[in-house]
Amino acid sequence: MAKQYDVLFRLLLLGDSGVGKTCLLCRFTDNEFHPSHISTIGVDFKMKTVVIDGIKVRIQIWDTAGQERYQTITKQYYRRAQGIFLVYDITSERSFQHIMKWASDVDEYAPDKVQKILVGNKSDEVDKRQVATEQGVKLAKAYGMDFFETSAFTNHNITESFTRLAEQVLAANKKDLDLLRMSVNDELNLTALEEEEGLCDSGTGDQGKGCWC
Repeated sequence: MAKQYDVLFRLLLLGDSGVGKTCLLCRFTDNEFHPSHISTIGVDFKMKTVVIDGIKVRIQIWDTAGQERYQTITKQYYRRAQGIFLVYDITSERSFQHIMKWASDVDEYAPDKVQKILVGNKSDEVDKRQVATEQGVKLAKAYGMDFFETSAFTNHNITESFTRLAEQVLAANKKDLDLLRMSVNDELNLTALEEEEGLCDSGTGDQGKGCWC
């Protein structure tokens, strides 16, 4: 079966318990919203393929429990992530204050090239707002991140935020992707040349494939 995507990215959702990470994930991947809140236990993930600049990008999104920083096993998820969402709840000042701790953990455990976006979720709950939009903009600017206010309930900025992070990851790793494609093309061109010159035995096995993920 032909490969259904060109490249695989791993994205990680980080933030306090209850900020809506699971709701964001389900809205983006399945276009579903589940109003009843069930806290994530351990780690779960979903997949979705998007097309960016003609490249089929398979996004593997990890949804983690809200107490990751107390679980040593989660360090491997930081290290394997190419993109990270730092999520807070606009109705919870505490979750916003904790973003600095989450960002510190990312700096400590994640790869240097990891891309980050700040997300203020539950933007539909305007009557309960505790964190002003300007505060989110200011914090994102301080960390050099893009910023989105989202609502899994109304589907506001969900696709935009996930697509933006995937675009940033693609741009940060474009050189590696181009090198892979060049090596694959060179291999194909060499095989064609050998066949023309009669140097390639028709009984040879399948050529190996490279995978950038």
